Amino acid sequence: MILPPLVKAHLVKRYKRFLVDVILDETKEIITAHCPNSGSMLSLLHEGYPVYLSKNTNPKNKLSHKLELIELPSGTLVGVNTSLTNYLVKEALENKKILELSSYDTIKMEQTFNDSRFDFLLQATENNKIINSAFLEVKSVTLSQAPQIVSFPDAVTTRGSKHLLSLKQSLDVNANAYLIYVIQRGDATEFQIAKEIDKAYYENALNCKKYGVKFLCYSCAVSLQEITINQPIKMQI
Repeated sequence: MILPPLVKAHLVKRYKRFLVDVILDETKEIITAHCPNSGSMLSLLHEGYPVYLSKNTNPKNKLSHKLELIELPSGTLVGVNTSLTNYLVKEALENKKILELSSYDTIKMEQTFNDSRFDFLLQATENNKIINSAFLEVKSVTLSQAPQIVSFPDAVTTRGSKHLLSLKQSLDVNANAYLIYVIQRGDATEFQIAKEIDKAYYENALNCKKYGVKFLCYSCAVSLQEITINQPIKMQI
């Protein structure tokens, strides 16, 4: 996914969930930008961290800029715009980069099931007939609490638990159900569920795995020019 031209700044603070104050490097002006991430962004929001913003091109937007990347002291870039994650996955599915899902040739976004809405419905066809189908839910991961180990969630997520249980229920209709964790950073080699943050989510994930929900985890290559789903990493579930 090609990123728009980015403006460098330094973080001042985040507040009211969707707002960040930053100091623009070029002009030293303090501005308020949109933060397109509803999570806690634990371990990322330190004053003075370099950040990269895109300019809002929609004249209806009240804020002129949107937060896209945060740079850690190690030099690692972390993508924090969660609205991009589903499109990263769609791009990877179309290019057969997610090996476990490469047999599906039809990709439908935002499909409903009972009272839930999944990010994708995938279908495999043969002679114009559907021979296999699966729901796919996507979660964006940014939290790292130990070197090279990333975790989800970064805050208690009842919505995340609901998605897990709905995936489990969908197995009564479809042959497969998947949840993919997309790590928008390139320094991770291992994934684990943050049970110390949300024990209920952890227990629901274990239960769903036993029932047949399949879990995937892929890291991303992140630069100032693009974000691309890169490779699978080791999971502890």
